[in-house]
Amino acid sequence: MPDRDVVTWTTVISGYIKCGLIKEARVLFDEPGAVKNVVTWTAMLSGYIRSRQISEAEKLFDHMPHKNVISWNTMISGYAHNGLIDSAFYLFDKMPERNVVSWNTIITALAKSGRIDEARKLFDRMPERDVISWTAMVTGLSQNGRIDEARQLFDRMPERNVVSWNTMITGYAQNLRLEEALEIFKKMPVRDLPSWNTMITGFIQNGDLKRAKKLFNQLHERNVVTWTTMITGYVQDEQSEEALKIFSRMQVEGILPNQGTFVSVLSACSNLAGLGEGKQIHQIISKTNFQNSAFVESALISMYSKCGELSIAKEMFNRSSQRDLVSWNCMIAAYSHHGCGKEAISLMKEMRKFGFKPDDVTYVGILSACSHSGLVNEGLRFFDELVKDGSIELREDHYACLVDLCGRAGKLEEAFEFVEGLGNKASKCVWGALLGGCSYYGNVKIGKLVAKRLLEVEPENAGTYLLLSNIYATSGKWKEAAKVRLKMKDKGLKKQPGCSWIEVGNRFHVFVVGDKSHNQAELIYSLLQDLHAKMKRAGYVPHKDPRMDE
Repeated sequence: MPDRDVVTWTTVISGYIKCGLIKEARVLFDEPGAVKNVVTWTAMLSGYIRSRQISEAEKLFDHMPHKNVISWNTMISGYAHNGLIDSAFYLFDKMPERNVVSWNTIITALAKSGRIDEARKLFDRMPERDVISWTAMVTGLSQNGRIDEARQLFDRMPERNVVSWNTMITGYAQNLRLEEALEIFKKMPVRDLPSWNTMITGFIQNGDLKRAKKLFNQLHERNVVTWTTMITGYVQDEQSEEALKIFSRMQVEGILPNQGTFVSVLSACSNLAGLGEGKQIHQIISKTNFQNSAFVESALISMYSKCGELSIAKEMFNRSSQRDLVSWNCMIAAYSHHGCGKEAISLMKEMRKFGFKPDDVTYVGILSACSHSGLVNEGLRFFDELVKDGSIELREDHYACLVDLCGRAGKLEEAFEFVEGLGNKASKCVWGALLGGCSYYGNVKIGKLVAKRLLEVEPENAGTYLLLSNIYATSGKWKEAAKVRLKMKDKGLKKQPGCSWIEVGNRFHVFVVGDKSHNQAELIYSLLQDLHAKMKRAGYVPHKDPRMDE
């Protein structure tokens, strides 16, 4: 070009920035002959902020020969998006001139960081407000649990748009007030797809799958968020087969899955041990950009592991170029599921060498692996390490793993004292783990106490009665065992029989406790007896548990 003006320079610099070529943009920006104005400087500033180079943005902002309100707003927004709320507030305070965008930016930033009272004070001071200002404040109040204040503000709004209505619905849903969310939804003058998705998500998050399904069926237009929400809802409700059916319908309608869809549908495959379906979904993933997603890779590792294909899970993990803490945790959990305690411990050491610090999920996996592999001392050492760490909050899963570890090792008295010491922190999950240990060792004394505690929390749990009955039976106290069974019968309680299944040659074979209806039952039982005989010859001594027929 023979002549380049400020518009030309700004356009080309902005083009580089939009393509993510921030270094090339800066080279052009710094050329001696570059013609720049406040728009050019602000474009460069925005480029640094979008690429999260906040220190470079600060330097550029300080050297700007002239700043307009857009420049100030851009820098404030940059601080806010990087969590530097105090810096954003300081800059807002220094602004020589503010517009409504300036106020909206700082109010939103304060509300998102939980500083809702400061946000409200600024909102009340605003010289003029637009619908975005009101919506930002309503959002902030509802996200911080002040839903009634949010509703009062919503009712005072001089003008509302569809985003304002959706914000109020989300607020009620997040605060477990579904009826009020539905009331707002029905009052909406105009609904868009996010309105429907927000309401469906609210029902799903609150465990009301029936009403979510009803709304889903009323929709004529659905996007990937709608379908993924329903798939997730069915998975959470332990209806994994329905989740897979929904995924198939989604495919038929030509809706392209996203990362969340694949993670949820792979979870459904894991729950069903549906290796065939999992492999088909893996093939679909391999043709998309999500094949390199760390979350999707972790979901695939988990799916293959839970479907019995530990070698494929391990191969996928070893080939992964996107390893993050989630994928390490998934592989440790995979080893745990398969009783490979030593391999899990080895992997945790390797994980640390790569600079990953274990989190609460890592410790659940490693403690469970130690428990399932009989590595009691190692498990106790890891629990002690977890307690001393201090940066990880202990949760009931950790306590349950420790109790299970002690229970399997026969250290029932120590485990009971530990659980007693937990006080209110001892959940039904923790007491259940201890009762399982008492059942295995036939410890009537502790078993009775534990069962009493469990029945106080869950009086209608048939499993607790059965375990207590088995404890009596194991120690030869048949009368007491019969009394427990009779009490269970009087209450009308019945435990679901144990069930397992395996896929062989594209056919599922289902096995239920005590059921001999399988067409190859005689052959299967014959093989099992032969296997037991070989185990005994190899020196295995079975645990004596003369349980009654369930």
